Amino acid sequence: MIKNWLLTALRNLRKNKTAAAINIFGLTVGLSSCLLIALFIRHELSYDDFETRGDRIARVIMEYRFDGGGEVRSGNFTSTKVAPTFKRTFPEVESAVRMRMDEYIIKSGDKLLNEKRFMFADSSFFDLFSFGLLRGDVHSALSGPRRVILTETTARRYFGEQDPMGRMIHVGNDTTGYLITGVMKDVPDNSVFKFDFLASFSSLFANQEETYWDANYGTFLLLRSSKDLALLQPKITAFMKTEMQGKGAMINFILEPFMRIHLYSPYIGWEPTTPMVYIYILSIVALLILVIACSTYINLSTARSVDRAREVGVRKVIGAGRGQLFWQFIGESFLLSLVAVVLSLLVVVLVLPSFNRLADRGLPLSGVFSGAFIFFALGVAVVVSLLAGSYPAMVLSRFHPVTVLKGAFRNTRSGQGLRQSLIIFQFAISVFLIVSTIILQQQLKYIRNRDLGYDREHVIELPMEAPMLANIDYIKNQFRFDPDVLSVSYCRSSPVQIMGGYNMRSATMPSNQQVAVFGDPIDEDFVPTTGLQLVAGENITRQDMRDAAGSAGSGSGGSRSAGGSAGSGGAAAPAPFFHFLLNEAAARDLGWSPQEAIGKRMFMDDSRPGIVKGVIKDFNFHSLHDPIKGLVLFPEMRAHSLLVRVSGEHLQRTLAFLESKWASLEPGIPYAAHFLDENYNAIYTAENRLGTVMNLFSAIAIVLACLGLFGLSSYAAKQRVKEIGIRKVLGARLGHLAFLLSASFLRLAAVALVIAFPLAWLVMDRWLADFAYRTAIHWWVFVVAGSAVLVITLATVSIQAVRTALVNPIKNLKVE
Repeated sequence: MIKNWLLTALRNLRKNKTAAAINIFGLTVGLSSCLLIALFIRHELSYDDFETRGDRIARVIMEYRFDGGGEVRSGNFTSTKVAPTFKRTFPEVESAVRMRMDEYIIKSGDKLLNEKRFMFADSSFFDLFSFGLLRGDVHSALSGPRRVILTETTARRYFGEQDPMGRMIHVGNDTTGYLITGVMKDVPDNSVFKFDFLASFSSLFANQEETYWDANYGTFLLLRSSKDLALLQPKITAFMKTEMQGKGAMINFILEPFMRIHLYSPYIGWEPTTPMVYIYILSIVALLILVIACSTYINLSTARSVDRAREVGVRKVIGAGRGQLFWQFIGESFLLSLVAVVLSLLVVVLVLPSFNRLADRGLPLSGVFSGAFIFFALGVAVVVSLLAGSYPAMVLSRFHPVTVLKGAFRNTRSGQGLRQSLIIFQFAISVFLIVSTIILQQQLKYIRNRDLGYDREHVIELPMEAPMLANIDYIKNQFRFDPDVLSVSYCRSSPVQIMGGYNMRSATMPSNQQVAVFGDPIDEDFVPTTGLQLVAGENITRQDMRDAAGSAGSGSGGSRSAGGSAGSGGAAAPAPFFHFLLNEAAARDLGWSPQEAIGKRMFMDDSRPGIVKGVIKDFNFHSLHDPIKGLVLFPEMRAHSLLVRVSGEHLQRTLAFLESKWASLEPGIPYAAHFLDENYNAIYTAENRLGTVMNLFSAIAIVLACLGLFGLSSYAAKQRVKEIGIRKVLGARLGHLAFLLSASFLRLAAVALVIAFPLAWLVMDRWLADFAYRTAIHWWVFVVAGSAVLVITLATVSIQAVRTALVNPIKNLKVE
């Protein structure tokens, strides 16, 4: 019997080549899209699954607020004090590790490379995380200062096939060198840690227990049981209340489950995260694409029911039961779905490299051939065959043989209501995806083109080392020899992302009251180089830099304290005094308008007394997800970046000049220039990835909807050939006939617009609410989407209508 069903199925596929081709192509594209998205989602959901103790690890999040008021601020940073204090105080903590990621210039032999993934960690790192060593001992590899472990790829990059164990590399401006004590496998692609070097935390010489401030490190705790997290949190809160009592500030630490970091954490980490909402969005997109493909199959199958009515009637007359007919049609559906699955797996293999580039991921090809993935693909085939084949099977199997053999069934409208509903559903999905994609792209365009308050397109950032500060004036002057170099500055952080946390207070506020603020050490050229705008006061000067350094003879006035040293025979060097630049938000935090702030005395951390010299216009120095916070720019010779503002003319020549000048000035430091907009775009990795993927799959959804529409319009035109022939004989024009066949489909598309528009607006408005700065949802988005769908519908249906109308009416009106 199975052989008979298979032969019948193959004959029907051969007989109806167009419908079969449309169904196979539609299901193949739909399944391929679904499988690609499934690979991506599986990869994202698998982050850190290899960690055997992952459910017992927690990341420590710091919350703080000063008594001066303001909101509670938080971040995934702590001081070095937290890990040893918590391990000593709370029995629930089995182990703890402190970590920090930095960028360094690494020198080994004749190799000199700028490495961005250099991580420091305590020797307890291997107690928490499931990383083993290929060479070396996990217990001693990080047990002392200036020890480092390399990944396999890094070891080959520096030493080829030679054994790196026991050899030395030079890190940054450290002349002593780091001893290579281990080699480990490359960090898995689905890890929240991405590093090429793992150095001992003691190499930083920062492992002190003096304060909960100076929070520049990550801290992770290993709990004795996964249940201890809920029990430990209230103990930490109570402990910190006691610790901070009477100290003018509130500090608390929140435990964040390690396994939730990649998908649920709102905090910036060492690896760009993928918000869980984007996983939901992509899952829905995959499901909707699959539904469109299934709807096309159902529509074409029920539309062809008239052609198969006589076959069903004959089979019933010779004794076939309804159950046999039902499973025959389900079998045909499964065969077609199975063919589509095989083809879709082949498509996935072929397009996976391109999809990886598109999604900025390294999804392995081995994942396609894993047992779980193939089982998933076959499961999808079974589900699709049941969903797509059940209704046509039920419709066809309940035909009455007497009715269909007399030909009466030809005049019925079996399944028309379902077909119309599915067409509406298909186009509603397509319209929803079109509108959502346009709004998403509008937000990405808004992000790219928003006036952030600084110039990111003409400013080049060059990573620099601290020793360069001794010769910084000469370096800046050498760069200015190029006429297209407009300004040169140095700073700790570029204006794209300033993360340094400080506290401030006005001179009238009690010393135990502070306001949390972000801050960045800068020089006198920072404002003109970055294009920041002063709204009140003046920019800092070279003299202000000297005052902040406490240089003798700075002459900043009587607002500084100075005094003699007993028995010194002369005056001591003046105490440092600062001239601050506040943004408008920081001035508001202190209760001043921009004009009122000028000349006011204030303090940063009480160690930096000074006055407000200028107020700059608020600019976005964090993601557009966050509102602008208070910021203080202060003169201090601490730098990590050299910023070069260029005119933009003769850009290639200017870049070549900078590279050659850098090589002559700093031959021991690799040239690693990049524009600020590259840093800015990196902040929105998840959004850009979602936008790219949505563009692709929205286009696929539209193609699949049009494919189904093409098949249905072809069948509708075939059913009305005699009517069209009569109308042509009576003088109907080609355009009228095309509109006649298109009108019903256009009405269905219009209904789909009415359903999809409010749904798309609600969903995208909810998504945009996550941005503090967002684009508006414009009315023209719906006009464009609606017009596009109506035009596509008209064009798709008109192709078949015109083809049918061009047939000689005599041929169509012949008696059967």
